[in-house]
Amino acid sequence: MIPQSTIDRIVDAANIVDVVSDYVTLRRAGASYKGLCPFHDDKTPSFSVSPARGVCKCFSCGKGGNAVHFIMEMEQMSYVEALKHLAKKYGIEVEEEEMTDEQRQRMNERESMFAVNEWAAKYFSQTMMNHQDGRAIGLAYFRSRGFRDDIIAKFRLGFCLDRPTAMSDEAKAKGYNEKYLVDTGLCVKRDNGTIYDRFRGRAMFPWVAVNGKVVAFGGRVLDARTKGVNQKYVNSPDSLIYHKANELYGIFQAKKQIAKEDMVYMVEGYTDVLAMHQCGIENVVANSGTALNEAQIHLLHRFTNNITLLYDGDEAGIHAATRSTDMLLAEGMNVKILLLPDGDDPDSFSRKHNAQEFKDYVSAHQTDFILFKTNLLLKDAERDPIKRAKLTEEIIRSIAVIPDEIIRSTYVHECAEILGMDEAILMRGANKNRAEILENMKKEAQRERERQARLLGAEQAAATSPSSPSPSDSIPSSPLAGDGSPVSTLSSDSSLPPIPDDIPPSEALPPAGDGSPLSASTIITRQNQAEQRFIGIERLMMTLVTRYGEQLIDGENADGEQTQTTLAEYVQSDLAYDGIALRSPLYAKMLALTCQHIHDEGFTASKFLLNNQDEAISREAADLVSDRYQLSSGNQMEQTEEELKTTYISRLLLDYKNAIVEEEVKQCNSDLTRPEVKADINKTLETIRRIKELGELQRQLAKMLGDRVVMK
Repeated sequence: MIPQSTIDRIVDAANIVDVVSDYVTLRRAGASYKGLCPFHDDKTPSFSVSPARGVCKCFSCGKGGNAVHFIMEMEQMSYVEALKHLAKKYGIEVEEEEMTDEQRQRMNERESMFAVNEWAAKYFSQTMMNHQDGRAIGLAYFRSRGFRDDIIAKFRLGFCLDRPTAMSDEAKAKGYNEKYLVDTGLCVKRDNGTIYDRFRGRAMFPWVAVNGKVVAFGGRVLDARTKGVNQKYVNSPDSLIYHKANELYGIFQAKKQIAKEDMVYMVEGYTDVLAMHQCGIENVVANSGTALNEAQIHLLHRFTNNITLLYDGDEAGIHAATRSTDMLLAEGMNVKILLLPDGDDPDSFSRKHNAQEFKDYVSAHQTDFILFKTNLLLKDAERDPIKRAKLTEEIIRSIAVIPDEIIRSTYVHECAEILGMDEAILMRGANKNRAEILENMKKEAQRERERQARLLGAEQAAATSPSSPSPSDSIPSSPLAGDGSPVSTLSSDSSLPPIPDDIPPSEALPPAGDGSPLSASTIITRQNQAEQRFIGIERLMMTLVTRYGEQLIDGENADGEQTQTTLAEYVQSDLAYDGIALRSPLYAKMLALTCQHIHDEGFTASKFLLNNQDEAISREAADLVSDRYQLSSGNQMEQTEEELKTTYISRLLLDYKNAIVEEEVKQCNSDLTRPEVKADINKTLETIRRIKELGELQRQLAKMLGDRVVMK
């Protein structure tokens, strides 16, 4: 376990803009920064980073938090792993307290697999540079391809000895567990339980993820064995830390230059990437023989909207250039094609030219993808009108996937001129295809909503089964207790922001596949909806507690005397006075901990909650700090922020109590219709008496709400 003091140092040192910029291209927007969200299919920048608050948030999908939470999401790390990652980045030594047996058991296997891969990368490199066979075979191969030592070191190239267990024997001697040698794919287990090295006798190409961690390896067989070999290259299998479909070779070495030049070259193989770096062109990645998919495109889209597909000019290169490009267009990427002269691939061409010559050739010969495809298909169709019509439809379908209407219109215009066709006809075809695409997207989003609804419904059914305690079981009884949805009584001319009825259910539920919140009415019961609406008011209270909890406000004590207390303690004491407990266990815990430490030296509620070792608390605090609903004084009253938060917290507390009373009135009225109450005169009279008491409470609360209480 990492001590709280160390956590504070790590979080304080972690510059949120610096951390996020390693993964997302950010552009300044006033006091904040914006970029494309890395957590969902973002077409326009919706991911906001606030350096002042030290948090980030996507206001489309809702994900975000502080630097630790961001790393957790991006790298699928545990809280402790993310803290260690940031500590290493900022040179902070982590001295862990002794963990319990349970904590040791929960240690993520990912960390062990990363450690094995990191060791293996160093082992392969050192073997190639220091071992006799490594230098004679592995290093000789790379130098025969013309690669300099600096490029070999930059990409951590290496060699695996041609002996079945040379690498694995060394790994086990160093204390690495055989399980992780197999899980990472470095070794293969035989039926008899023994293992052997997967990459023996091969030149090694480590795959380094965007975060700089070695996630996998590619190995190339050497010498005469390449003749007639079906698989010259062998790659690590998919694992807990590696999915080939989600990775791009060279992305770590290229990401800064991609963002700087706002453009990326896409090539096919490892050596193409190495040769272009040696030529001086660093904004290049390879998909290594697999067709591009949405995950890879999304990864590139974090850094740039512009991609040039760079392939050789033969038939295979043309086929590769036209493969998966509709997906690139659909993601909003600007796609260009560059076919190199026959006989050249990016590797051979870059070795013949320096960086400037290469860039000049690209500038002169690259072609916009739609126009490339139009000319290519037009050439194939020749004078066959049927074939020409079919190929025209194919071009129109490619144009239709482009999300930007202006770009679609521009392409339609240019294609009409090239094809010699009526622009209106092509536009109608594009619009028809676009409508079909949008309809399919809508259906897919609906299917995803229904799927998530079924999952959530099953979870809630389990949670509310007789064997499970009700959420209200933990709430102490009080004269104001009740179930259901609150009714806000804030007057329409109030300068305070109203409590939005639609916040709690939507923000409490997971987003749908398209980023929109699920409809609460379709997946939760009315009782659960009501409970969520109460928690919505609590969320607004805790927003104030998180931002201003330690600040003093004016008020009155139980004897009516003027006094000052912290905002957090004011909320706690006001609720306790009426015997009310917050319904959200998380908010109740946050409030209790804040009040418990409120008088610690140098205490600030936001820092205490953001840096809390309880991941649920720190995540929620980050969300509250970056909440889109801001306090606003409006135009009718001139109030300072200090005055406004004091006024607003008192109104929230009154509105919360009013909601509780309203719900108990509804419950009492409902009880009067129940047969067992109707049949018992005492129960009927008791219920009527309670309704009268509640009515008086309502009148008192309504008066206080209508008087715009200001605690001064």
